Amino acid sequence: MENNYNQIFAKRTKALAIKIINDLSELPYSDKVSVIRKQIFRSASSVAANYRAMCRARSDKEKYAKICIVVEEADETVFWLEVIEEISLVSKDKISELMRESLEILKVTSTYKSKLSNK
Repeated sequence: MENNYNQIFAKRTKALAIKIINDLSELPYSDKVSVIRKQIFRSASSVAANYRAMCRARSDKEKYAKICIVVEEADETVFWLEVIEEISLVSKDKISELMRESLEILKVTSTYKSKLSNK
């Protein structure tokens, strides 16, 4: 059961990273867009990559270390989405969709982190 959930959630985190990359790649170049885009691409792809690595962890300590990174990077992704929203870089509809999924991933991984720390 846990492996199936991990596979589904790994696909979900990867899908979010791809959506962020595709949606924000369409923005025209400017210095502010370049800096923000680079940061959010890194954080969103790190969520997906580190969640995948967490699924393949060789020990509980390694699993906990990876989920800590996932939570940190998910929170950073939410931060950059907030910045994008506040400076009106993309439409509210697009941002709210990305924000909703990012916050849900952050909540789920934070809860999982708490459960692992109590083991």
